[in-house]
Amino acid sequence: MLNEVERWLSTRSWSKTDRPLHKILAAKRTSGQSVSVVLPALNEEETVGDIVAVIRHDLMQQVPLVDEIVVVDSGSTDRTSEVAAAAGARVVHRDDILPRLPAVPGKGEVLWRSLLVTSGDIVCFIDADLKEFSSDFVSGIVGPLLTDPGVDLVKGMYDRPLRGAAGQGGRVTELMARPLLNMHWPQLAGFVQPLGGEYAARRSLLEQLPFPVGYGVELGMLVDALHLVGLDAMAQVDIGVRKHRHQDGQALGRMSAAIYRTAQLRLARGHLIRPSITQFERSEDGFEPRTYSVDTEERPPMVDIAEYAERKVA
Repeated sequence: MLNEVERWLSTRSWSKTDRPLHKILAAKRTSGQSVSVVLPALNEEETVGDIVAVIRHDLMQQVPLVDEIVVVDSGSTDRTSEVAAAAGARVVHRDDILPRLPAVPGKGEVLWRSLLVTSGDIVCFIDADLKEFSSDFVSGIVGPLLTDPGVDLVKGMYDRPLRGAAGQGGRVTELMARPLLNMHWPQLAGFVQPLGGEYAARRSLLEQLPFPVGYGVELGMLVDALHLVGLDAMAQVDIGVRKHRHQDGQALGRMSAAIYRTAQLRLARGHLIRPSITQFERSEDGFEPRTYSVDTEERPPMVDIAEYAERKVA
């Protein structure tokens, strides 16, 4: 391991218990910074309400850590929006944000657009499919940003059990993302969960980053942040155990293709030879190919969007 990574692990890798809540709140009062929590959601009616309710109760009603909770619904066909609103979130539909620019499917698209409908100096992203959610997820990853002005981005790290087996979740991380990072961006080798959906960053950083529209957003954000602010401005916090819905192998294959494509563009900024992935499904006639396009679009830094600039001036 690089000496720089070993040093980073000892100075920028923490536990949620390292910063008690009262110290985080004191730092928030002193700095005057505001905190937005964003949940990107697509058909998450079973879990989104509980997550919103916990954050609202623990970090808005009990203590004033979070200033707003925004659920961005990216086209749910279930009751995600109704459940989230009933739990106390402000719900915004993806297609209603920046309507002059037609939305494309993808998690990164939703995160990018969320910058236009939130106001926090610190933006915390939480996936909407988490089970047995604890508000420590939010306070843990927001804490370093409020207490240390030298930190710009914080990733959550955690155990990810798969069907009861500890440490077996995060298959795309282990098979795709971690090898890519270790080989091409070894400074980022210390991140335990580089693809994790729980992280927070300063708006001043997020608005300068391009956003891959799909599953490549987390890897792209890490790589681009490294080049923009450097390793010492990035950190990770151990927030325990993450339980969520696991996807099937073919979905993970499509996710891996999008992540590889994101890495490829950052390595060469070149032309993709074949921006698609073919997978196989067994039918009565044998194995049939199914070809899916790989996300090839990225959104520009939000500071380049006229509507965002006008909002900041206003």
